[in-house]
Amino acid sequence: MSAKIRKGDKVIVLTGRDKGKSGEVIEVRPAEARALVRGINVVRRHQRQTPQNQGGIISKEAPIHISNLALADPKDSKKATRVGFKEIKGEKVRVARRSGETIDG
Repeated sequence: MSAKIRKGDKVIVLTGRDKGKSGEVIEVRPAEARALVRGINVVRRHQRQTPQNQGGIISKEAPIHISNLALADPKDSKKATRVGFKEIKGEKVRVARRSGETIDG
């Protein structure tokens, strides 16, 4: 199965508190249809002190639903694009619908 959004992709948030912001995908959770994006949907958590970690209030990224994300166009990274698939030299590759550019990864 080929996922449209993968780890390392640059994405733009389409809706919600962080609408319009962009970031890099840190982790994808296909079973939940969610992704972690660096600097997006940051929540503050109260953390109990452990021998390894210091306690206090920490900030970390919370998962965001994949439907609220769009891939940033490789040609013009400020604009969102949809993802398509093409077969080039017998290999299935992701293609940006907006510009027609192939997406690395």
